[in-house]
Amino acid sequence: MTRVYLVRHGRAAAGWDSDPDPGLDDLGRSQSLAVARRLVPLGSLAVVSSPLLRCQQTAFPVASAWGATVRIDPDVAEIPSPDGVVMEDRVEWLRASMAGTWADLGPRYTAFRDGVVAAVTSLATDTVVFSHFIAINAVIGVALGDDRLVIRSLDNCSVTVIDVVDGLPVLVEGGHEADTLIR
Repeated sequence: MTRVYLVRHGRAAAGWDSDPDPGLDDLGRSQSLAVARRLVPLGSLAVVSSPLLRCQQTAFPVASAWGATVRIDPDVAEIPSPDGVVMEDRVEWLRASMAGTWADLGPRYTAFRDGVVAAVTSLATDTVVFSHFIAINAVIGVALGDDRLVIRSLDNCSVTVIDVVDGLPVLVEGGHEADTLIR
């Protein structure tokens, strides 16, 4: 059995409709330090991050405390917006999509979900993965057999705990939920 801690990144300095790859704002940096204080006592685990800056910056305090190298994995990145959707319209598309299911979005997005789940369930050692709202929900959904995009309204720097048992994700602990969904 492998235990995986899925951490949603800290609060970003810009929204999904205005910057394709924002870093953390001041609150996000504070959140990353707080989640590091929670995780550091677990011992020195492997650290994986989405390639997006907000995840890498969230991972930095934990990785630094452990002296760990952060492995960047594009399979745990943010859900891609559809081809042809301009940045200003991405939030509207995402909000509408979040009300539905993976099947509603079609093969490109079920492949995205399956890629996130495969990346998490293929981890051979206990690992902390810094990722995104929808990507973490994809793993939760597969663990629960629920096809909805949003199972939990995960807060920034929430920690969702998954055990990988016989190659399948098992939800141990859902991350702290928030009032806001997108940022």
